[in-house]
Amino acid sequence: MAASVCRVGSSVGRALVKNRSPILLSLRRGQASVSYAQSLAGAPETRLSSLENGLRIASEDTGHATCTVGVWIGAGSRHESDKNNGASFLLEHMAFKGTKKHPQTALEEQVESMGAHLSAYTSREHTAYYMKTLAKDVPKAVELLSEVVHSCSLNEAEIEQQRHVVLRELEEVQGNLQDVCLDLLHATAFQGTSLGHSVLGPSDNARTLTRQDLVEYISSHYKATRMVLAAAGGVNHEELVSLAHTHFAGLSNEYEGDAVPLLPPCRFTGSEVCVRDDDLPLAHIAIAVEGASVSSPDIVPLMVANSIIGSFDLTYGGGKNLSSPLARRAAEENLCHSFQAFHSSYSDTGLLGIHFVTDGNNIEDMMHWSQNAWMNLCTTVTESDVTRGKNILKASLCGQLNGTTPICDDIGRHILSYGRRIPLSEWDARINAVTPKMVHDVCSKYLYDKCPAVAAVGPIEQLPDYNRLRSAMYWLRF
Repeated sequence: MAASVCRVGSSVGRALVKNRSPILLSLRRGQASVSYAQSLAGAPETRLSSLENGLRIASEDTGHATCTVGVWIGAGSRHESDKNNGASFLLEHMAFKGTKKHPQTALEEQVESMGAHLSAYTSREHTAYYMKTLAKDVPKAVELLSEVVHSCSLNEAEIEQQRHVVLRELEEVQGNLQDVCLDLLHATAFQGTSLGHSVLGPSDNARTLTRQDLVEYISSHYKATRMVLAAAGGVNHEELVSLAHTHFAGLSNEYEGDAVPLLPPCRFTGSEVCVRDDDLPLAHIAIAVEGASVSSPDIVPLMVANSIIGSFDLTYGGGKNLSSPLARRAAEENLCHSFQAFHSSYSDTGLLGIHFVTDGNNIEDMMHWSQNAWMNLCTTVTESDVTRGKNILKASLCGQLNGTTPICDDIGRHILSYGRRIPLSEWDARINAVTPKMVHDVCSKYLYDKCPAVAAVGPIEQLPDYNRLRSAMYWLRF
């Protein structure tokens, strides 16, 4: 196993729905296939415990020779102010630059000696530090992770060095127009609120954030009750709880002056932001309405609705045989290079939208048919549409949990979001319960006659006026 200390980078958003083949899990050659229902019933249990200080420990023993173990923290760019936006991302960089016990070289040697991978990511509401290693090395991995989380050295010289690294990343991100477009979408949809912050923060902050800013961010948000020690693979839960006692029991759960910081509510604003650049070859367009929160009962019908709209890329085969009507039209009429329906869910709100990439001549048509697909969900969705969407969604959810690292990530995020791990069997039951009426009602609630947020980057002269886009969010009924 190759060894590395690496960063995964910011997690700006994950698309939940992708076209995948139907699920069929097979055993060794010569043995009978395992059905979809049998694979769900045979999934290992996720065990959950907690320490006195509120830290939660969750694990799933899959019996693998390897294990992914990590710390998931309920803190991200949404928990930052305008002044310190980017602090969590800079901290993510600093985590790999040594701890009070292990300087950078020693930390890298420890990881190298185990043949492990140490990684991290930051999103708008979460930060994660995790390591994939051999199952026998889980004790050492937990020890190193505990140091990374609450004993980071925050050396002044390293902060200056990483400041330049972050600035270079900010320059590189400007070349990823999809990320730019989705960041702009958040900025306009949640303008004036912390959810409009980008994960990386502005370049001015990257130049001015101080060691004291990072220390204050840690003391304000890295609390035991907001952390989960999660593991998946070859892991013994009792051993993991014992390791948590040894390395995390001393984590504070007290706030200075008993002033527990409250997450400010985020207000959605129908609006648009456009960055026209005719020198770019393709336009990136995103349109979204306010979606459901991660714990809303509406989230599963909305996920099915997004599955019905689906996704498309020029590299896909199928053409007129693609299952999504919007994808078929995009392929037949060459409307776009790609599109993706997405639903980014947060603790109290969300963004339900479509992002597409096209040349400047097809923006108006692609936007028209995208909004048309939304209106069809609100008016004429059929039983066959819903059945297809449910099957695609099930395949996508199962396909995303292929390996110990995505399982561990799923565990960590679920415990932070729901207080428990929702098993695939429960997701399956909730998906099966979705009916065409539910999709119609929920889509009417979130989409019909709503003010959208729009972000556009590139050669966007053909982008329709916002008032036209707003008027396409309903159909006149006679």
